[in-house]
Amino acid sequence: MKKKLLIVMALLSVMVAKADEGMWLPYALNGQNLAEMQAMGCKLTAEQIFSFNQPSIKDAIVQFGGGCTGEIISPEGLLLTNHHCGLSYVQKHSSVEHDYLTDGFWAHNKSEELPNPGLSVLFLNKVEDVTSAILEGVTAETTEAEREDLVYANMDKLTKDRKGDRKVRVEIVPFYSGNQYILFEYDEFTDVRLVCCPPWGIGKFGADTDNWTWPRHKGDFNIFRVYTAPDGSPASYSADNIPMKSKWYLPINLDGVKPGDYAMILGYPGSTDRYSTSYTVKNVIEEEGPAIIDCRTTKLDNYRKYMDADQEVFIMYASKQASVSNYWKYYIGQVKQLKRNHVYERRLAQEQDFKDWVNASPARKAEYGNIFDGIEQKWNILDEIQKSFVYHREAGWNGGEAIAFSRRFMRINKMFEDKANKADIKAAAEKMQPQVDAFFKDYSMPLDRDVTAALLALFYKNIPVALMPQQVLKIGMENEGDFTAWTAKAFEKSIFTDKARLEKWMQKPKSLDKDPLFALSMNIIDSYQALYARYEEAQNLGNKGERLYMKGLMEMQQDRNFYPDANFTMRLTYGTVEPYKAADAVNYNYYTTMDGVMAKYVPGNWEFDIPQDVRDLVAKKDYGRYANEDGELIVNFITTNDITGGNSGSPVIDGEGNLIGLAFDGNWEAMSGDLSFENKVQRTICMDARYLLWCIEKVGKCDNIIKELEIK
Repeated sequence: MKKKLLIVMALLSVMVAKADEGMWLPYALNGQNLAEMQAMGCKLTAEQIFSFNQPSIKDAIVQFGGGCTGEIISPEGLLLTNHHCGLSYVQKHSSVEHDYLTDGFWAHNKSEELPNPGLSVLFLNKVEDVTSAILEGVTAETTEAEREDLVYANMDKLTKDRKGDRKVRVEIVPFYSGNQYILFEYDEFTDVRLVCCPPWGIGKFGADTDNWTWPRHKGDFNIFRVYTAPDGSPASYSADNIPMKSKWYLPINLDGVKPGDYAMILGYPGSTDRYSTSYTVKNVIEEEGPAIIDCRTTKLDNYRKYMDADQEVFIMYASKQASVSNYWKYYIGQVKQLKRNHVYERRLAQEQDFKDWVNASPARKAEYGNIFDGIEQKWNILDEIQKSFVYHREAGWNGGEAIAFSRRFMRINKMFEDKANKADIKAAAEKMQPQVDAFFKDYSMPLDRDVTAALLALFYKNIPVALMPQQVLKIGMENEGDFTAWTAKAFEKSIFTDKARLEKWMQKPKSLDKDPLFALSMNIIDSYQALYARYEEAQNLGNKGERLYMKGLMEMQQDRNFYPDANFTMRLTYGTVEPYKAADAVNYNYYTTMDGVMAKYVPGNWEFDIPQDVRDLVAKKDYGRYANEDGELIVNFITTNDITGGNSGSPVIDGEGNLIGLAFDGNWEAMSGDLSFENKVQRTICMDARYLLWCIEKVGKCDNIIKELEIK
């Protein structure tokens, strides 16, 4: 008996050591997952975490705004997410007179909460494996192009059939490289109001310098509230709507965390590619990553020049700058860490193991023997076009704002080509007014002019002539690669850089073919479509091989507990609170405090300034019940959980189902994590729940919110 117990304990210790990796489907937790979770300290059953038969934690987890996660934290629909997830909505409410970005926003009663048109949150209510229905008609003889057409047709038909006339969101998502398809059904709520946003010196503290790094000192949170119709159903904004009666909400634990504590995260991670081949890794390192970095560096340099000089421009571009900079630094870190962690070499070794396994069996050789031929052909094409592909998007049709905005008028211009009725064209133009108002509300023409000129010059300099849009090539050749003069003239003439000119055109619309920015945008799109045709050719050559490689890996490693790559569907990840060793003689503690915030304080600096009222509270050590036993106010902590983009705003939950923190970032040493989990150094950076409560009570003075929460 004693020998058996020792064996069980040894197995559990092995499982715990590797349990941190994995973005698991919470509705399909298996025995191994549950054993690992319980060994780490989870006291919840699978039904308490995820159930369609009774209320469970999953009913508190939402997709927020199409790219983040949020969680319900009160009986009346209070919703917690990250500051950077809600930043664009706060920005829309802000002005120089009411600078909620800098000063923060705090609703002290429900009547002060602000509506956010266009913002929605999704609650998951159904999951179903529909693989057989989606692959109906697909045979061994079906080509990849035919397979893709069949899959999309089947997905479209099934989505429409399941949705019917109901007000639900239905999505069908591929898993394991298209070897499985799962249907997800969501309830969508569109009356979501802003309740709290901390000042910039808390919510954005550290900004670009600290982004993707540890140690951190950031209060990365916003609070919203979900409203419903009086009967509890989803409804558009109305004064008659009521706060949601929450099916489940997360209590908040004030005990804090210590090393070894269990931590669980539920959320919507966006995208990982951990089963991809060495070809993918090589392409990111050599082509895709450097191209994105170059384009976004150029854009950010011009943003800062204007934002630092004018507070009005700062408010207009705060959310845009944050969006551009987030994945600018992400790709810098990813390329660096892919090299440092030898991910390419590890993939090559895995592929050789796979080939050896295949060659050991005639049956396996028949099924998998030639799959790398198509994969190699695919990536030969993508390696050739990837850099130009990125430049078309990042520096071309989505580079300058006016160029991007002009694309919205393509349908109207097509009406001229089709010789449509003038009255119909005018009516279509007038319907664009809300989009015109929204665009020019947050638009700086001088900034956009400089961004556009710089990006076009970069495009001309770095892309082969054969893969460059003809207009970019022509302008560059005529001006020796300097786009400054051409862009200045184009911005003076185009209707898309001046609201008055555009509204005058809307009253009497005419063909846009001669508008310089519209014409350039269309030429870039035509060039992009030619590249896209080659991209589709590459996919058709390699997708089958990559799908079979995934299938073969799962067959070869039958004792491995495979989790699917992230694809913005609900996932569960579990781990513990732990410090880590980042490098030789670099050892990081598992938490940071307000002392570290003050050590970084730089008066007047956009990244490291701190509001006076916050400094006054710190000077008095006015931390209330939120200080730890040593009198410190913990700001952030780290766990071994496995997350990625899309998990921003996800709750960090203890073993009893209480909120202990808010996930908001990953760490620099593991920036290769979307392609390869780094077991020794990968960490999730979290905002401590006690810092959240301190900000609400002491900084925002929102006792109304504190009273609404269940605090343990």
